[in-house]
Amino acid sequence: MQQQRTTGRKVPNDYVAIVQQACEKVKGFADLYWELKRSISINGKSQSALVNYSRQLAHLALHYNCTPLDLDPEQVMDYLHQIKCRSNVSPSFFNFTVHGMRYICKMRGLEYKQYSLPGLKGPRKLPVVLNGSEIKAMLRVCNYPKHRLIIGLCYGCGLRASEIQYLRPADADLERGMLHIHQGKGSKDRCLPLGELLCRGIDQYLSETVPNQYLFENSAGEAMTGAGVLWIVKNATKKAGITKDVHTHTLRHTYATHLLEQGVNILIIKDLLGHKQIETTMTYLHVAKPMMGNIFSPMDSLYGLV
Repeated sequence: MQQQRTTGRKVPNDYVAIVQQACEKVKGFADLYWELKRSISINGKSQSALVNYSRQLAHLALHYNCTPLDLDPEQVMDYLHQIKCRSNVSPSFFNFTVHGMRYICKMRGLEYKQYSLPGLKGPRKLPVVLNGSEIKAMLRVCNYPKHRLIIGLCYGCGLRASEIQYLRPADADLERGMLHIHQGKGSKDRCLPLGELLCRGIDQYLSETVPNQYLFENSAGEAMTGAGVLWIVKNATKKAGITKDVHTHTLRHTYATHLLEQGVNILIIKDLLGHKQIETTMTYLHVAKPMMGNIFSPMDSLYGLV
């Protein structure tokens, strides 16, 4: 099996090794993997879906030396029980095993209920959102224009870390003030307004830096890693004295919430974020400050402040 590079993203080495091992040792798995790869490509799923599903299915196949669809429900449930009970196995390992089984069942026209696969309704957590002062503080403490611009784009355009990584200079149309995101999550393109400050920031950055291929590159001239983007965000958070649990995606949550608070229609925000379902975007209704002037805290009413 050859390592794939469909969008410039590096495929994890453990994925290549475990899937190749299953293809070589488990009869029928190579055909199943090829069929999975073809189905994901045809249906416009992301490369990460192929990586996550096939990796977990390979583990399952090697565990029983049998393709997953040839297992009986008891074997599947016993395997899920084992990985659920292991302290060194992440929840995502369990979840992607279930999702992978569901996908190949659907791919083959089978009822996944025959394997007694569990539901995956996780705990509902509201996103962490920063306020305007915290965003300004993060930008203020950045010593390097590159770091400031990365944080500015994460917040000002609501970009995912992977979208920051693979931005190219030509994606920013500074004359029109638009940013073109190529093949974001779900293999979807979208265009985003940059605004005056980000246009000036990109223009200044490009006048001082000559990227080889990507807008933001590491010392080897390659695309930055997701860990590198996260380090920039975490470092700025710490230097700004912010105690909230901030990640790269926190800036995306903040972008959506601030737009909602400023009166932007939620359907427009859905398109700006590249969400497939409006239900995903509606999460921000629960953290946005109410727009209606007659909404107030009952504590203020109790003490005659409203």
